[in-house]
Parts: sequence; C-alpha cells; structure tokens
Amino acid sequence: MPQVYVAAGSNIAPERHLAMAVRELERQFPGVRFSPWYRNRAVGFAGEDFINFAAGFATERPVTEVLQILHAIEALCGRPREAPRWAPRSMDLDVLLYGDLVCQEPHLKLPRPDLLKRAYMLGPLAELAPDLVHPTERQTIGELWRRFDRAAHPLVPVRAG
Repeated sequence: MPQVYVAAGSNIAPERHLAMAVRELERQFPGVRFSPWYRNRAVGFAGEDFINFAAGFATERPVTEVLQILHAIEALCGRPREAPRWAPRSMDLDVLLYGDLVCQEPHLKLPRPDLLKRAYMLGPLAELAPDLVHPTERQTIGELWRRFDRAAHPLVPVRAG
C-alpha cells in the first residue's frame, strides 16, 4: 500500500483552515500522521505569513482519487480551483510523494519538484518521515533536510490549532 505525503499550508485564517483540513484528512485517511506546524514567510508574492505542516498516510486509493479528495478539502476551506498560484490562500494541499511513483504529466509531477527547494515542504516532511528515501534523489528526507540552507528559509514552530 503506497505511503502518501502531503504538504498543507494556509495564510488566510490559517489556524482555522488547517484545523479543518486536519479533521477532513483524518476522516478520509484513517491513521494519518501529522508533523509539527511551522510559520514561514510567503514565497513568490507579498502576503501574510503561512502556517504549514506535512501529513502522511497509507492508502489503496489511486493518486487521481487522492488528488480529488485534496481538492475537495481545499474547496471546503474556501479555496476555489481557479485560484491564482502565487497569491494568498485559505488552503493549499499538495501531494509531495505517492509511494515511489515518478510521474511527469502536465497536471501531476511526482515527486513534487519544489519539495527540495521549499523549507515549508521539506522541513515538516523531515520531521514526519526522516528515514524515507526520496525516489529520485536516493537519499533520505532527513539527509536532504540536513543539507538544506535553513538560514535562508526560516521556519518558526507554532502550536497546532
């Protein structure tokens, strides 16, 4: 059964929307695990800080169905599907890894290409699954995080909502 890892983030009422996402992820994927929550600056645009975490779960559902569920949770949190990419958002749920699947389709790239570039994705994932081996880098997530330039991308721990 594939292990799936998802990044969650919000900078519009983030505590409320992330708490909603946690409840829905728990409902849809029993046994889901969560990293600590972190505050970080908005990337790619000027805006309020984001709060982010990573979630991990095992599922038999195909990746397309997992994506549909994540999109439905985003909508429940008030994010329209056509929301601009680099803008404030009530909820952003991104599949980082789906087992060892490597996919380069127009609407699905796995492993997520910016996982290794974004502290708000890699840091929480390293807390959740440090011994997980990245399918294309062939190094553990913990090792990738240890080598990451954290000073340039500070994460501030926050209490989960």
